[in-house]
Amino acid sequence: MSYLKDQLQGFVPKEQSSEIIKKVTRGSSVIRLSRAEPMTSETKKFPVMTSGAGAYWVGEGKRISTSGATWIFPELRAKKLAVIIPVTKEKLEDSTIDVFSELQESIAEAFYTTFDAAAIFGFNSPFATSLMGAIKENNAIVKAGASAFDLAASDVMAKIEEAGYDVDGFAARIGIKNTLRKLRDANGAPIFVPGTDQNELYNQPIEFVRNGAWKDNQADLIAGEWKYSLVGIRDDIQYEILKEATLQNTLDEDGKPLSLAEQDMVAIKATMRIGYLCVKPEAFAALVPAAAEIPDCTLSSLTVGSLTLSPAFNPAVDSYTVTTENNTNTVTAAATDEDATVSITVNGTSVTSGSAATWNAGANTVEVKVTNSGYSKTYTVTVTKE
Repeated sequence: MSYLKDQLQGFVPKEQSSEIIKKVTRGSSVIRLSRAEPMTSETKKFPVMTSGAGAYWVGEGKRISTSGATWIFPELRAKKLAVIIPVTKEKLEDSTIDVFSELQESIAEAFYTTFDAAAIFGFNSPFATSLMGAIKENNAIVKAGASAFDLAASDVMAKIEEAGYDVDGFAARIGIKNTLRKLRDANGAPIFVPGTDQNELYNQPIEFVRNGAWKDNQADLIAGEWKYSLVGIRDDIQYEILKEATLQNTLDEDGKPLSLAEQDMVAIKATMRIGYLCVKPEAFAALVPAAAEIPDCTLSSLTVGSLTLSPAFNPAVDSYTVTTENNTNTVTAAATDEDATVSITVNGTSVTSGSAATWNAGANTVEVKVTNSGYSKTYTVTVTKE
């Protein structure tokens, strides 16, 4: 049996790691609604069928006509998500099994709250897309207040249906529950049906996002065909014991950042890897407050030297490829909103906009992250050096 004092970093024991991931899966509204898949590496391509094969009437002895389904293969990238939990030094005397059995709930809640905020709203997000970012770019928004809630929700669903998709679930802020309980159809039957494990709206599941992950000023309700919302999860969780750190986001009773050394404490940092991707923005729409204003996290320009991006740059498109024979090229990016900030990494190393990036042979990954008021959007350029 391993003890924290003897093993200051490593993998959370398999049984406890599996339980934490199960709790994350149950606690995350996005994961419960979306298509969730295991990942065994940092990237994974998911086959998504956008149109199915056709069927044909066949005469006796006649050749059967065929048509192919249309598939796309979006690439999901797992990002590292970390939580730091301060504990007493006495915890070092406990076994890793006992410690992580005790901290399961706290670790899982921190993970799924942060993940939902990033996946839905792009809040402090490392992901290329977020649901509300995709919805905004697709202009699939209905403003609340112009009509009754049930009519407005129907208009949200209509935007998805007009695009050729079918609503199979909703995500919403918990504050609209009272409004939903009052809704009735033409026969007086409730439109919203609360359940023990699953609530339903218009006979489809509805998830109420809580624990601070939902941004009330951004949306009331999101509808969609959720198989086009992809989540990838690595099945291992790593930990590290911190002894001397100052936790800037954890305040002591005097309002100052918590110093582990001064308080005679240690902290356990747990990390998991999870990815998110919205592959069909037109399959989602949102009901937003009348005064909602989502920060602009788009780029106005993106260049890699004089190379030609494929496809041509469009603020709504977040993934590009380009080929070069050069050893270096200048990477330049500018945000649309002057209040937004731009950060660029090349193969994980930070570079300044307007400076030269050095390429390795083969594929290189350029990530350009635009952050505005806590919300973010990430553009990716795959630069292949031949």
